[in-house]
Amino acid sequence: MKAEKIVIGSRGSQLALWQANWVKSELERLHSNADIDIRVISTSGDKIQDVPLSKIGGKGLFVKEIEEALLANEIDLAVHSMKDVPMELPTELGISVITKRENPLDALISNNGEKLADLPQGATIGTSSLRRSSQLLKYRDDFKIHPLRGNVDTRLRKVEEGKYDAILLASAGLNRLGWANLITEEISHDILLPAMGQGALGIETRLDDTMIYDFISTLNHEQTHYAVSAERALVARLDGGCQVPIGAYARIEKGLITLKGLVASLDGEVIYKLENVGPVDDAINIGQELGSKLLKMGANEILEKLI
Repeated sequence: MKAEKIVIGSRGSQLALWQANWVKSELERLHSNADIDIRVISTSGDKIQDVPLSKIGGKGLFVKEIEEALLANEIDLAVHSMKDVPMELPTELGISVITKRENPLDALISNNGEKLADLPQGATIGTSSLRRSSQLLKYRDDFKIHPLRGNVDTRLRKVEEGKYDAILLASAGLNRLGWANLITEEISHDILLPAMGQGALGIETRLDDTMIYDFISTLNHEQTHYAVSAERALVARLDGGCQVPIGAYARIEKGLITLKGLVASLDGEVIYKLENVGPVDDAINIGQELGSKLLKMGANEILEKLI
């Protein structure tokens, strides 16, 4: 490939820029003559920091303006956290590559070093994730859940200042930023089922741009792609987004994919949780089947109230 200018679109947060720069460095390692720039694009999700995502339109707010730049040929590819990518993409765009997954689990950062089980009665926990809060309340209904948004460093500062007894963040982001030492406890997926795509990066491109696809295709991690595809198929079948507490986590071993799915009421009183197992190359069907089973189990009643 000729040394043409390649432009990566990214949000401007510290974590988003780390992710975009990591993709840039990997592409430069693979293509020694590459000329790659990063263009920072401010999204609606970044601008509105004082309202929970569930009340302003969901995680698609973190990709909309970036996708518009991609469609306008202002950038050549976009790097996203897969958990921020909505189910429906513009028809001209697609997630062409999903890179190897980081740790998908949620991380507890507590003010006094206590683990989740040891937090005091009525402990105040910061998170704006309905998925996290509903499962936390199922685990311990004495917890007081308070909204928490902002960049990773902003959230960490709030727990350091004692505004919360603990906060929850994705382990992957803390690991990528070099802050793994701040993690008090990585929460088992048996207690907190992760979000769809958590820990995985996706690279979005124009579907007709075969040159860019060839340029980035080596970064695709097949097992992660299968796992995230299963998780996304599950969430798509449930027709759920930020407004609904949904967990989805797939693991692959010996050619089989094990997908766990969860739908919860906001207060954690009712939780429907199942798993489905099958051949890895049948990932999408496995996700769709699990979604159908959860709906028949009763998850549809929760969804109808919240969507």
